[in-house]
Amino acid sequence: MTLAAAPAATPQVMLHLGLGSFHRAHQAAYLQQLIEAGDTRWSLSGGNLRPDLAELLGALQAQGGQYTLETVSPAGEYRYQRIESIREVLPYEPTLAALMARGADAATRVISFTVTEAGYYLDAHDRLDLGFANLARDIDRAQQRGEAGETIYGAVSAILRARRAAGAGPVTLLCCDNLRHNGQRFRAGLLEFIERSGDAALLEWVRANTTCPNAMVDRITPRPPPELRERVHHATGWPDAAPVTAESFIQWVIEDNFIAGRPEWERVGVQMVDSVAPFEEAKIRVLNATHSCIAWAGTLIGLQFIHEGTRTPAIRQMAWDYVTNDVIPCLSQPGNPSPVDLPAYRDVVLERFGNAAIRDTNQRVATDGFSKIPGFIVPTVRERLAQGQTIDSVTMLPALFLAFLQRWHRDELAYTYEDQGMDPAAAHAICASADPVAALGADPTLWGPLAGDARLLGALRRAAQRVINFQKDHS
Repeated sequence: MTLAAAPAATPQVMLHLGLGSFHRAHQAAYLQQLIEAGDTRWSLSGGNLRPDLAELLGALQAQGGQYTLETVSPAGEYRYQRIESIREVLPYEPTLAALMARGADAATRVISFTVTEAGYYLDAHDRLDLGFANLARDIDRAQQRGEAGETIYGAVSAILRARRAAGAGPVTLLCCDNLRHNGQRFRAGLLEFIERSGDAALLEWVRANTTCPNAMVDRITPRPPPELRERVHHATGWPDAAPVTAESFIQWVIEDNFIAGRPEWERVGVQMVDSVAPFEEAKIRVLNATHSCIAWAGTLIGLQFIHEGTRTPAIRQMAWDYVTNDVIPCLSQPGNPSPVDLPAYRDVVLERFGNAAIRDTNQRVATDGFSKIPGFIVPTVRERLAQGQTIDSVTMLPALFLAFLQRWHRDELAYTYEDQGMDPAAAHAICASADPVAALGADPTLWGPLAGDARLLGALRRAAQRVINFQKDHS
């Protein structure tokens, strides 16, 4: 186990890439708790890899990195906390010069990031999927001109190149996204990216001077609603231009594999473990997949918020059946029980999703289906089939997604659908085919080796009919 760094005169820094709502409600909140407990050795510096949050960055810079975190319990209890752990907000500009300079500073000991699970561009074999134009473009930029680009691999490799040149020493790379085995998979993608860019010296340095712990993060963090600023101002008296809201529940499980020291997060409830695998499997399959199930189903019957779908008996039953019938038997077997109380976890998750005060939208949660099916759902399908068991409950999720996708195809969704992992032409082709169920079930990007499996197709057909009946019953 790696011990936290010893007290130092100069504060040590975590550089975070992606100053969106989740980071500010999760990692920054944990560090704030540690600071309030009297440990001021660490601070956060952060910025973004793309220009899409310029207004937010400007607001944070004007407030010295400070903002208000609003949390709401399932019972409707509101609490407000001033977060001051982000001490430096770095401006965005295309070369990422400020991020590179901060990452090359010896005081920076951890580089963490939140870019969503679709931002890693990995195929079923954890190889880079060069079908994504921006990824291929970043490799070319790194190879030809040593530029950072806009993907996580281009940015991190540029930061590490600057760090190596500065002689700033080892650094931990900490993924904070909902990606199974996120640290090791990110590391595989990063090393491949550097290898493809042709920088052999950097590749050798990164192998020797970085670690990438796996981690599991959890806190429902909706997009800040327009009325949040007024609510925060009324509660705190502070005209905050960058508040964030989240549920009261929070969890962070991290493998203790840090090469250059770390905050003593265990003092504030972070679980530092030897293996995060059973925790992340429970979270991804129970929480993340169920979240998507409720969002797709709710959208199909005209609902706007996650809590509305969770409180709809038919949707709640779909989610409950999926976890109970298919997930729990996969994750906890005789002789190999899960360290997580899965039935209790299922019930807590559904209670959290029913929190009306959060007002989490189906639009936010329904995103990135083409990444979520292979990442969140296919492992359960694969394991159940390998055991010779039925998959009728779990296939309700891709069947719901197909009905959702067909609405998108016909331009009948009530909101804009965002999916970083989707090839729009291929998605339209699935929906326009003579047999959309067969087309979906035969798509190798979704199902890998299971694509076209007769057992999968049969279960998908039965599930698709149940989805049709569900929509009729709630029309």
